[in-house]
Amino acid sequence: MRETGAALWWLPVGAGGHVAIHTSRWWEAYGARREHRPSRPLFHAALEVFTDHGRHVIEMAPAWGPLSGSSGVVATGPVGLPWLGRSRLFRYEVRCLPEGEIPDRAWAPAPPTLIALSAAEADAVVGRVATIPRHTWGRDAVGVGEMWNSNSLVSWLLQTTGIDAAALCPPDHGLAPGWAAGIAAARPAGSGSAQEPHVD
Repeated sequence: MRETGAALWWLPVGAGGHVAIHTSRWWEAYGARREHRPSRPLFHAALEVFTDHGRHVIEMAPAWGPLSGSSGVVATGPVGLPWLGRSRLFRYEVRCLPEGEIPDRAWAPAPPTLIALSAAEADAVVGRVATIPRHTWGRDAVGVGEMWNSNSLVSWLLQTTGIDAAALCPPDHGLAPGWAAGIAAARPAGSGSAQEPHVD
């Protein structure tokens, strides 16, 4: 029987030369000026969950591209404005991909944070992906001053598992935009008090 648990990867935004690196840097530069602080590196989170039945990669991505419409898609939501989600160009997909890949993993500045989960807990995480709140990507959906995005998905999943997602931070004093939004969205769900994560 394989060891069950999760691996939380912190990946630099725009790793691999994606155009998002430019828009994200502009966003962070604006925020740093507004808050009178130095700019900090930005990260997005990737989550692998290991169950007795296999490994799953959980992600939020545009509803177009190489993996769009795959059998691993378990939920969709709008991007920018709710009504724009009628178009595939303004829709995101939540994917739970058996034996999936994390393309940007080679750029991770540190090994993943390993989170111990029982077999039942790991199965529950995978099963809960499809129940993620389908808030509008890029909007402050829960009133915490942060946009809803792929980081929100990961922090929501961890928080609803009983892990204190607020205690998990990117390396290099970096920021993970959207992380607090996922935590806030999880707390009203009645998931109970969070516990300290078991990390290796």
